[in-house]
Amino acid sequence: MLSTLDLRGGSRKASDLRNLVPRAKFDLDSVVEQVRPIIEDVRERGVAAVQDWSEKFDGVRAPQIRVPQEVIDKSLAELDPKIKAALEDAISRVQIVHEHQRRSDTTVTVAPGGTVSERWLPVQRVGLYVPGGVYVYPSSVIMNVVPAQIAGVQSLVVCSPPQKDFGGWPHPTILAACALLGVTEVYAAGGSQAIALLAYGATDIEIEPVYLVTGPGNMYVTAAKRMLKGLIGIDSEAGPTEIAILADDSANPDFVAADLISQAEHDEVAASVLVTDSEELIKNVRASLERLVPLTMNKDRIRIALTGQQSAFVLVDDLDHGLKVVDAYAAEHLEMHTRNASEVARRVNNAGAIFVGDWSPVSLGDYAAGSNHVLPTGGCACHSSGLSVQSFLRGVHYVEYNETALSDIAQTVITLANSEGLPGHAAAIEIRAK
Repeated sequence: MLSTLDLRGGSRKASDLRNLVPRAKFDLDSVVEQVRPIIEDVRERGVAAVQDWSEKFDGVRAPQIRVPQEVIDKSLAELDPKIKAALEDAISRVQIVHEHQRRSDTTVTVAPGGTVSERWLPVQRVGLYVPGGVYVYPSSVIMNVVPAQIAGVQSLVVCSPPQKDFGGWPHPTILAACALLGVTEVYAAGGSQAIALLAYGATDIEIEPVYLVTGPGNMYVTAAKRMLKGLIGIDSEAGPTEIAILADDSANPDFVAADLISQAEHDEVAASVLVTDSEELIKNVRASLERLVPLTMNKDRIRIALTGQQSAFVLVDDLDHGLKVVDAYAAEHLEMHTRNASEVARRVNNAGAIFVGDWSPVSLGDYAAGSNHVLPTGGCACHSSGLSVQSFLRGVHYVEYNETALSDIAQTVITLANSEGLPGHAAAIEIRAK
């Protein structure tokens, strides 16, 4: 199933390990050129362009770009009660966790009469992208909307692709999740054209542009976010999903195999990596995979992902070596299946989210652990965080000095300004000193 990469006796330097564990190829630059004319068209023609591109790519034209409130309400009214209860449970847990991410304003007295305050202000208008197509992701509605609401964002808009099977509206479960969270501005738009609509807005039906776009999507969505970054803020450039598992010989091979399968189910280029010092565990996990994969609904996609270059068994010398490997890999999702898993997990520096022990699988975090499932991919976890309340906040400094406080520091500012060849800066202080 998975190939084996033997790193025993090799380098433990991060610079070497970073390139040894393979990842899926993700040529975003080539996609950017395909997306460019779509973005330009939406900028010029607005909603008409979005509808034309949706008809071309999704094979359907929404009755209107904005989903009527009665359609959103109907989706919730007709939702399977079990799914509704599950969504409500997930919403509650995500709210509980994210409520504790609120930031407090601060005021620091730097010198008598001189203060610097920092206020955390929410982004005023945010666009949240929810994928459609092969899978339905109401969980992504929750993971994007909840932290934005807790941050205090006043204007939230959701974009999700129109669906042939549902009259050109987004999937009803996505609409129902919006209804549960009180989101009323929803557009039937997907792909790069949706990101362009969020960034530029439209004048024909008065859609206001947003300041920030969050949410996962395919390569075309990611390419559009890259092109429009600057005009809008973005959460990240999401690549293929990935799981790394650090395990020793105490791990349950069936649990490990099931979790590798769970991520491979997403996409043919999804990455599933097991890092271990136990050859016996690799043997047993391989046997579990051969038994479990044929039993899954998406077995063909899973098998392609598990046999791809991005998935592997990685054999290391010991646990310390394994920690070096997973730190260099910086996985989106990292599971710990070792003795003293909690202690070992605290030694990890780089991961989007860490799932500790036998009873904390990634699937739990995808839906209802309370954590956020929008996480950095492609090794970006070494410098970036997952989506949170902070993603929707901006720290603004308020500088307030009185005359005495400015006089006390004036000569320092004048000296530094002149040393940088900026006498105008110095003059702005000198005119006050006089």
